[in-house]
Amino acid sequence: MTAIDPYPVALDDRISPPRPRVGLVAGGLGAYWPQFPDLLPQLRRSSDRVAQRMRELGADVVDVGFISDAQEGAVAAERLREAGCDIIVGFLTTYMTATMLVPVAQRSGAPVLLINLQPTKSMDHTSFDTGQWLAYCGACPLPEMANAFRRVGVPFRSVSGYLEDERAWQRIGRWVRAAGVRAALRRGRHGLMGHLYPGMLDVATDLTLVSANFGGHVEVLEFDDLRVRVPEAGTAEVTAKLDQTREIFELTGSVDADDLDWAARVAVGLDRLVDDFGLDSLAYYHRGLDGEIHERLGAGMILGASLLTARGVPAAGEYELRTSLAMLVMDRLGAGGSFTEFQALDFDRGHVEMGHDGPAHLAISARRPLLRGLGVYHGKRGWGVSVEFDVTPGPVTAFGLRQDRDGRYAFVAAEGTVVDGPHLTIGNTTSRVDFGCDPGEWTDAWSGTGISHHWALGTGHRSADLRAVADLLELDFVEVRP
Repeated sequence: MTAIDPYPVALDDRISPPRPRVGLVAGGLGAYWPQFPDLLPQLRRSSDRVAQRMRELGADVVDVGFISDAQEGAVAAERLREAGCDIIVGFLTTYMTATMLVPVAQRSGAPVLLINLQPTKSMDHTSFDTGQWLAYCGACPLPEMANAFRRVGVPFRSVSGYLEDERAWQRIGRWVRAAGVRAALRRGRHGLMGHLYPGMLDVATDLTLVSANFGGHVEVLEFDDLRVRVPEAGTAEVTAKLDQTREIFELTGSVDADDLDWAARVAVGLDRLVDDFGLDSLAYYHRGLDGEIHERLGAGMILGASLLTARGVPAAGEYELRTSLAMLVMDRLGAGGSFTEFQALDFDRGHVEMGHDGPAHLAISARRPLLRGLGVYHGKRGWGVSVEFDVTPGPVTAFGLRQDRDGRYAFVAAEGTVVDGPHLTIGNTTSRVDFGCDPGEWTDAWSGTGISHHWALGTGHRSADLRAVADLLELDFVEVRP
């Protein structure tokens, strides 16, 4: 998987997500082998090379070998079903019949990618005989597979090229990354702590729909689950967290020492919470009342949630479960993914200003992030420290999850560029994004998709990767390009 290059101070405890598991089956028509004795050894060498390249993409490869007929295809299907792969790659080395791969596609429980990679860019037409030509004939069965897959109800996708075709391997790598993201969602444990921010109808999420659309598990948590862990934070742990904070952040003069100490204690409690419940992401909110402990916990979350997000455990405020999931997708694609909403439109410069108070993905900060002390969080109870930064200038992607009336999710994305310009200094993340059009028109087009008022902002242009993930999840993909 693509790794994030963190902002100057790398987090020692950044998680290493599981590698995607790729099932590989190569095949060709067995009738050819006695006719052309040199053909099968050549095709096996190509299959070995494909397995090597898959491992170089960061995948664990389950190679079930070479199949030559429908019976061997059925055996391979059972082996791949038992292996629990995240994606099955069928390598069409030469002509083969659909009966050889349809059982694999039907039984594996994983999406299937067919690849047709001939040995070189082109044949030597003046010297090749039939056996040598057949090594270049992987394209021949591709329409047959597509037709059969469509008729048996199996989604179809393919990549064609030649064995060392880097353009083809870029596309293959995109499918492997997408399979890794799909696996992270299907196996993920997603924490939801506290209660809905009152009145936010767009944020409200039916928890069953998370499992219906993605798989995975939503662990419903109380703020009391955090409350009982914060007092367990020992002096050494809190001191280490404060040292880490001073190393990563620039502290402004507005940061109160007691507030910083409290935020560090909450951060230690959050680490324990995540470990105890085995969480891959977290969304939270608690309103609280009159400075009581739950209000103080809710107000003390930003530091710890930002550090968790940079570690690879995205945390989003305001009970935004779908956005914490979007942040997880972006993180696993190597894009970071920071909690974001509209802040303002700058019609003088043609920019959309976006960001949020609360947790941020520190690894994509343009410079050393700031901690600012705030006497009030706008629209929320409590006080404490908040994170202020701008996402690294350059290409970015806004990405969120839409929930439709029928319960289906959809991916919504737009590519833009973070550019320079003035920023407010109010303890919020803020980025100026140029989407190449009038900011008002872009805002209307983005909002018109039905996206909620929060999303993830990540580095790089990621629409192609996100489209692949949506395809593997069988979700709609909406790209905003007004």
